[in-house]
Amino acid sequence: MRGPAAAENPPGPPNAVDRVDYTGAVYGSLLAASVVAGAGWAESFSRLRLVLLLLGTGVVFWAAHVFAHVFGERIADPALSREKIWRDLVAEWPIVKAAVPPALAVAVSPLLGLGPEGTLWLALCVAIAGQVGWATVAALRAGATGRLVLVAGAANLLLGLLVVLLKGALQH
Repeated sequence: MRGPAAAENPPGPPNAVDRVDYTGAVYGSLLAASVVAGAGWAESFSRLRLVLLLLGTGVVFWAAHVFAHVFGERIADPALSREKIWRDLVAEWPIVKAAVPPALAVAVSPLLGLGPEGTLWLALCVAIAGQVGWATVAALRAGATGRLVLVAGAANLLLGLLVVLLKGALQH
């Protein structure tokens, strides 16, 4: 996966459009939604624990993606450099960044007067909105037609709604 933080291209014309891969941000948002849905299983939960779980899971998956990519590159190119490893670290960082908005939603939920159930739903909606938003931005930046942009957004909304359906079906 590559992410918004890895917007650097090989040298090209000064007006070349940056090629950015939003895969990590989309994936990280779906991962955050899954974490929130899974947290709903607990009889009670601490907001702090959920914030830490969201951010910690993002970091663990980020590290796993970097590790897999670095070893994949190592097989293809035994002369793997620190610069290549650094690029992988940066490129995968959107997986972690995608966990921040749902974690912030959990953190501010008491200010909104939300109880545990409302907090979970807010964080889940924020994660899904991030997923749909990143997918839509990716399609737009790739120059997709209006129809394809709608398909990308709708497909990601469907994936997010599947998480919501699973949450609802398995908790009641």
